[in-house]
Amino acid sequence: MSRPRLHIPSYRLHKLTGKAVVTVRDPDGTRREVVLGRHGSPESKAEYARICAELRPGGVLSGAATTLAVSEVILAYWKHAQAYYRSDDGTPTGEVQAIRYSLKPLRALYGHTPAADFGPKSLAAVRDHMIGLGWCRMLINRRIGKIKRVFKWAVSQELIPPAVFEGLRTVDGLRAGRSAAREKPPVVAVATEVVEKTLPRLPRTARAIIELMRHTGMRPGEACRLSLAELDRSGAVWVYRPARHKTRHHGKGRSIALGPKAQAVLGGHFGEYERHGLLPTDPTAPVFDAARDRELRHAEMRAGRKTKVQPSQVTRKKAHPKKLPKRGYSVSSLGHAVKRATELAGVASWHPNQLRHLVGTEVRKMFGLDAAQAILGHERADVTQVYAELQLDKAAAAAAAMG
Repeated sequence: MSRPRLHIPSYRLHKLTGKAVVTVRDPDGTRREVVLGRHGSPESKAEYARICAELRPGGVLSGAATTLAVSEVILAYWKHAQAYYRSDDGTPTGEVQAIRYSLKPLRALYGHTPAADFGPKSLAAVRDHMIGLGWCRMLINRRIGKIKRVFKWAVSQELIPPAVFEGLRTVDGLRAGRSAAREKPPVVAVATEVVEKTLPRLPRTARAIIELMRHTGMRPGEACRLSLAELDRSGAVWVYRPARHKTRHHGKGRSIALGPKAQAVLGGHFGEYERHGLLPTDPTAPVFDAARDRELRHAEMRAGRKTKVQPSQVTRKKAHPKKLPKRGYSVSSLGHAVKRATELAGVASWHPNQLRHLVGTEVRKMFGLDAAQAILGHERADVTQVYAELQLDKAAAAAAAMG
């Protein structure tokens, strides 16, 4: 009787990630891909040689080599995250990008380590690596939490033993003043005069979004995604109920009140489009649209021409342009627009999220903590206190009177 033939699997390139992979079989006959490392690197070739040495007839890995590597757990979780963290329209949420940044140091340091051997000291080493990269303490804590989530998910899928995650849970978050990680300054309200100097330097659409946030205290993402279908204009105060918001996945609702000033911002924004016949026909489309803004800008330039348009220049649109402006307006685009505007205005740089702190502080001073909590959409008052700084006017007056 002839001996079973030893099948040697190929060393292959995974084009999407640039990693080297090899397909093997587990003792139960299940086929799976093993990530070896960067394609063409000596480390990946050494790992390939090790796996080939441990192969049994039929391309089956021996029992000692069936433990998943950390990189394989990362790959499995990445596929899960891309499918799980998606909006209603199918686009990935910001959590996907945050997970990607969090797992990059883990993969770089322990990608080839068996996942069952990844313990608290290994996680602490990843954390120290993040400190060396200059990340702030709170960011490191969040990203270490996402790494723990990966191993928790792997336990739920029976990819690794439960003891691995239980060990990682013993690694506490970094405490303020008790580690070498730098501290990030707290986010405070932007000064009103700084906002007023920035507004004239903003593009038309970005300025309308910032003005709307200034009068409502809504989040940047809520303002950018505003549509007429989500806006109730039946009363004196309009109510915006966004379908997508920060706490939607917790089953929470969100209602944002738009007073006369906020209504005037939207009215002025639509008035410019109406004059040029560019009003949106789809009520579900975003009110603030970069593509429509470009059409308006071109219409105004055409209307302001002093010479007749030549026949060859009546339309200069490309039949198949390589890049088109995105529908809607993104949070990152808004942040970049504000940053450029602050540089042009010669004022201190600030972020749109600081407007929520400004609105919360003003509302708390005028109407109390409960009103600020309602405006900002917080379930707990202690969260609102982070956004609405406590005014010390009364305390200072009392201290002066007491001597």
